[in-house]
Amino acid sequence: MNKPRVLLGDDHTLVLEGFRKLLEDRCEIVGVAEDGRTLIRKAYELKPDIVTLDISMPELNGIDAARKLKKILPHTKLIFVTMHADQAYVSEAFKAGASGYLLKRSAGTELLQAVQSVMDGQCYVTPLVAKGLVESAITRKMPAVLSDKPLTGRQREVLQLVAEGKTVKEIASALTLSPKTVEFHKSQIMTLLDLHTTAELTKYALVHGLLASD
Repeated sequence: MNKPRVLLGDDHTLVLEGFRKLLEDRCEIVGVAEDGRTLIRKAYELKPDIVTLDISMPELNGIDAARKLKKILPHTKLIFVTMHADQAYVSEAFKAGASGYLLKRSAGTELLQAVQSVMDGQCYVTPLVAKGLVESAITRKMPAVLSDKPLTGRQREVLQLVAEGKTVKEIASALTLSPKTVEFHKSQIMTLLDLHTTAELTKYALVHGLLASD
């Protein structure tokens, strides 16, 4: 049987190396990416069977990256490996197309199992968060979404890049937009979220998992 081809995504080099060591005997590691946009580009080029990704990634967060990946590579399996245990993040990840979700603190014992499960056509959810999902289903209590404000995908992209300290010109270049359009999106975001400074936007992005906390 051919080894599954895996593209690893995380913004920490040591984490990527750890994942590589965990999987390299049973998988073919085709590449690594340290931000969401690079992850999408490499996935398009390499056509892996599996992509691992984090919720909080530079340039483009994992949730929005997952949505884009499922559009261009609908058969590629996505496994989130993250520090976020909140039910809201788990729910959003699976709505974005995830096949697996585990926490970084248990990746050493669960990552290979998750890879094997999704390659067998199953979903994998770490026991550390599965109990909460079952309770939500039983009580029909849906977890809160990442934000109760309906930002569009483009608005989330602009918000993340603003919060990461990118200039309007840099954002325009990254998203292939005009600076005026970026300014318009930024203004709309501030109005919608009732935020008034870049610092407030940054705090919002951090709280909602669009930025790494370190």
